Amino acid sequence: MDWIEGIGLFAGFLGVSGWYPQVKRVWIEGKADGISVPTFVVICISLVLWLTYGILKNSIAIIVANVCALIMIASVAIGAYRVQNQ
Repeated sequence: MDWIEGIGLFAGFLGVSGWYPQVKRVWIEGKADGISVPTFVVICISLVLWLTYGILKNSIAIIVANVCALIMIASVAIGAYRVQNQ
C-alpha cells in the first residue's frame, strides 16, 4: 500500500508545481490581470474540504497535496487581491 501513497504524493507534487507560474506572476512580476479572486477563494474552500477528507481517511498523500495546494492557491488569491487593489 505504500507505493499507492507514493503515486498520490507524486501526483500531488505535479499538481501543486503547476501553480508556481501563477504565484511567480502575482508576487514577483506584480501582475494579476485575468485572475479571478472569487474563483480562487472557491478553490481554497474546495481544498479545505479535500484536506478534511484526507485527514478523516488518514491519507498522507491527500493531506500533503492539499496543504501544499492550499498554500499555493491562497498565495495567488491574496497576491492577486493585493495587486488588483493597489
